[in-house]
Amino acid sequence: MHRAPRALGAGRRRRGRSLSRAASAAVSAALATTGLVALGGSAAAADTNLARNPGFETGLDGWTCSGGSGTTVSSPVHSGTSALKATPAGTDQALCSQTVSVQPNSDYKLSGWVQGSYIYLGAKGTGTTDVSTWTSSANDWRQLTTQFRTGPNTTSVTVYTHGWYGQPAYHADDISLTGPGGPQLPVPATPSGLRTGTATSTSIDLSWSPVTGATGYHVYRDGTRVQSVSGASATVTGLTPATSYQFQVSAVNSAGESPKSAAVTGRTAEGPGGGQPHPVPKHAVTGYWQNFNNGATVQKISDVPSNYDIIAVAFADATGTPGAVTFNLDTAGLNGYTVDQFKADIKAKQAAGKSVIISVGGEKGSVAVNSSAAANAFANSIHALMQEYGFDGVDIDLENGLNSTYMTQALRSLSQKAPGLVITMAPQTIDMQSTSNEYFKTALNIKDILTVVNMQYYNSGSMLGCDGKVYSQGTVDFLTALACIQLEGGLDPSQVGLGLPASTRGAGGGYVSPTVVNNALDCLARGTNCGTFKPAKTYPSIRGAMTWSTNWDALSGNAWSNVVGPHVRNLP
Repeated sequence: MHRAPRALGAGRRRRGRSLSRAASAAVSAALATTGLVALGGSAAAADTNLARNPGFETGLDGWTCSGGSGTTVSSPVHSGTSALKATPAGTDQALCSQTVSVQPNSDYKLSGWVQGSYIYLGAKGTGTTDVSTWTSSANDWRQLTTQFRTGPNTTSVTVYTHGWYGQPAYHADDISLTGPGGPQLPVPATPSGLRTGTATSTSIDLSWSPVTGATGYHVYRDGTRVQSVSGASATVTGLTPATSYQFQVSAVNSAGESPKSAAVTGRTAEGPGGGQPHPVPKHAVTGYWQNFNNGATVQKISDVPSNYDIIAVAFADATGTPGAVTFNLDTAGLNGYTVDQFKADIKAKQAAGKSVIISVGGEKGSVAVNSSAAANAFANSIHALMQEYGFDGVDIDLENGLNSTYMTQALRSLSQKAPGLVITMAPQTIDMQSTSNEYFKTALNIKDILTVVNMQYYNSGSMLGCDGKVYSQGTVDFLTALACIQLEGGLDPSQVGLGLPASTRGAGGGYVSPTVVNNALDCLARGTNCGTFKPAKTYPSIRGAMTWSTNWDALSGNAWSNVVGPHVRNLP
């Protein structure tokens, strides 16, 4: 398969020169003759863009994005040096909006340049008929345009752009609202009454008194803006357990941003198990621990080397209830390893800063989450195992397929029961070739709570890279070009890991030496030690690597983790 070539010159049109006065008058007359209404009164007024920071050259100034979904990027851009990048997640469509002052009974034209899948541009609060336009696919920059007339009492409208559920990040630039400008509002006053509310291990609720004339609020954590909201409350997520933070808020409208409020301090709760916090480090190594004896070294959890940051216990067992799982320690196969020893070893690993999670699936895993009832059963049963054994979270390793709708429901339900849990995924290469695949859709749906996707770069044969070329497994190019699909498909670099066998006996094909793993990580993080494929940019925050399994690694004298572990910790 090959990607369709980009149309020559797309997105690079030069702006034309202004019409002469005579030509402008002729055009106006022609529009009137055909029944079209000229927008925005005088020509001078119509040429004025009423949107604030329309090209996102000053970050998100003037814009509010739902759920912290928006950011600005330097590439791709339609013009200037910045553009909006907004990422839908779960039920959040990544809506970015601003409120603009307008005049009653007036005509306006709204346009903007977008890139991505299922992107909407619209206006609401018009006082007549709210409008929107959209495109299902824009591989290169495409202009969306619509128009509306305000009602007799309308003095402001909200213009917006958003994506769609389960779709990757979209881009927008050069938003334009032309027509007669409304009365200029004063900059809103500084918010007061900021206070903290419910705190979980990874989030803190905030609220404050509404400010007259404000159309939105910016939330700051330790001096850095982390969120924009439309109402007088917010939940700041992605925090570290048992950690104190300072928060401030400011009020915004079309005139500008108020000074920041007085700071308040909030502290997150302890980790999921209720003990000392053990967050996953910036760069991490994941290893699967076998709850069975298949010829690899038999281990206790306490035998797993310290080079592993996340230990995935393989595997949970299906039950007679669809979606529900249980866990049965193979005491006989593990040389008499008892449940009490197992639980104590998990606590000891957590005290050392490690995470221990329960993996669901595997090559022969038969767990299916294909309905709301199954999703609830999955979430409830995993939560019960977390409480019983002290697991920090769950790994999704369903190699026989999954349903993105119901797995998303299950993991979000589990996250509400155990905030701050670790969620990892281990899809096969074919599952992450496109954002339309169910595994990829699930990862994007839970991006706000997802820890890392450790795709299995083995047992797959040749696959397509992000450049449309075919690469063979067992090479550094295979690792980097396939990781690029995830990195450019909407996942944060911190959510991408490289999954490899610890030895030739760990998988039927795809083994590479630990040095090749490190070279691939260097190529992605630093742009060095690449093969023939070199990504267009670097990803310094890439999470790390995963191996199947700690047991096969031990049989080889821990040769894999002794080389990859220290290298991962020394990534940028």
